Amino acid sequence: MIETIVFDIGETITRDDRYWASWADWLHIPRHTLSALVGAVVAQGKDNAEALRLLRPGIDVGAEYRAREAAGHGEHLDEDDLYDDVRLALSALRNAAVRVIIAGNQTPRAGESLRRLDLPADLIATSGEWGVAKPQPEFFRRVLDVAQAAPSETLYVGDHPANDVFPAAAAGLRTAHIRRGPWGHLWADDPDVVATADWRIDSLTQLAGIATG
Repeated sequence: MIETIVFDIGETITRDDRYWASWADWLHIPRHTLSALVGAVVAQGKDNAEALRLLRPGIDVGAEYRAREAAGHGEHLDEDDLYDDVRLALSALRNAAVRVIIAGNQTPRAGESLRRLDLPADLIATSGEWGVAKPQPEFFRRVLDVAQAAPSETLYVGDHPANDVFPAAAAGLRTAHIRRGPWGHLWADDPDVVATADWRIDSLTQLAGIATG
């Protein structure tokens, strides 16, 4: 039985369109160019920030992020950034008495934005707030601390095998890989993902059946 479901954020709960578009605009490059480079580095198994370094060799990503914030072009999330199935799926889980947590690799600012959306979730937390990021084991220890359920009764949902499915499974959690966004589609049928994920889904609305089935 699944008592708690924990959701990744980027490309699970929210689309990353605005995030990468804002970086492209800040660096004065075509949005499609950056989007294509993000896809290329992802396919190579590299961190997606490597796309920024390809465009601006030697860039200090952290410093540029702070410069964007200071210039009023910082990170922002609103209702339009949510995937269409998010509120319906989370509400169904809450109605089924499943504890709902959102926890992913995001900044404290992103966490604040998500909490302002008043999503049907028991807790929203980010790696920036916890001081530890996926795929580090400590992140999933923090997940289990807040899950209030045994690892075998806790399900982690995400799109990225290396950041979500594999480390969550290594921590003893149940896992669901969602075919969503570039990472989710790229690795949807990867043999290791198929072998590791307890479930492979196309929509968050499938989770209510999994939790109560």
